[in-house]
Amino acid sequence: KPKSYALAFNHLKKNKKKYTPLIIAAATQHKIDPQLVHAVIRAESAYDAKAISSAGAVGLMQLMPATARQYGAKNRKDPKQNIFAGTRYLKYLLNLFNDDLSLSIAAYNAGENAVKKYNNQIPPYPETQKYVKQVLRLYKENHG
Repeated sequence: KPKSYALAFNHLKKNKKKYTPLIIAAATQHKIDPQLVHAVIRAESAYDAKAISSAGAVGLMQLMPATARQYGAKNRKDPKQNIFAGTRYLKYLLNLFNDDLSLSIAAYNAGENAVKKYNNQIPPYPETQKYVKQVLRLYKENHG
């Protein structure tokens, strides 16, 4: 068992390195901390460009079709398009929620309307609450 964990971790490290230039480019273009993009990608797909969720979200940043279209990704499976669209969406959410990290991350997971519905609080969905904690933890780790 530990061996497969090590294998998965090496795979993650290799992919992280591979996608870092794209993450930095997207983060620079959209004036956002690349470490936040890393944290979201780590939580969403663990750097697996082929990841597909049960809800139908695709790629590194797990974009749904409408979000991908709105933020400029014609092919959600393309790592560059996925990262640029996901980063642009994240920046939009940060602007929308006045740079409140918790709310922006919650909105990335549950949708901006869910956050607004609960009066600009993290929605009471266990998955979203767990997700926000995870992304913030990963983000803080990167800023160690």
